[in-house]
Amino acid sequence: MKVILTEDVRSLGKKGEIVEVSDGYARNFILKTKKGVEANSKNLNDLKLKKASEEKHAQEQYEAAKELGKKLEAGEIRVSIKTGEGGRAFGSISSKEIAAEVKSQMELEIDKKKVQLKETIKVLGTHQVPVKLHPKVTAKLKVIVTEEA
Repeated sequence: MKVILTEDVRSLGKKGEIVEVSDGYARNFILKTKKGVEANSKNLNDLKLKKASEEKHAQEQYEAAKELGKKLEAGEIRVSIKTGEGGRAFGSISSKEIAAEVKSQMELEIDKKKVQLKETIKVLGTHQVPVKLHPKVTAKLKVIVTEEA
């Protein structure tokens, strides 16, 4: 009997897959525990429509991430930190502060977890900071660190 899995079943398949199982296993386990539904024409059509909808949604998210990436790469943010003698910085600039500055200066909303700093910025100057907006989209944000007046 062919069944469409509605959730992951170990050693059988993942959610949304169509698998061939014995009739008894399907009736007594898969269908009874609602881990799958029978693969009839109505359910197959529903699965096809659901997959098409998910693909469309994923494509829209990808397009939105590309658009946001273009805006981030076109702009720049300025951050100032206190410095001591010899231009030595007190403190550092973290991904949280970069996300807050992007919101206030560029009026764009990004999550601090998407800002991919290897380590906090502790030096004055211009830095290219990668921002991962989507698994396929990573934008480079220009961060200019200046001395606080």
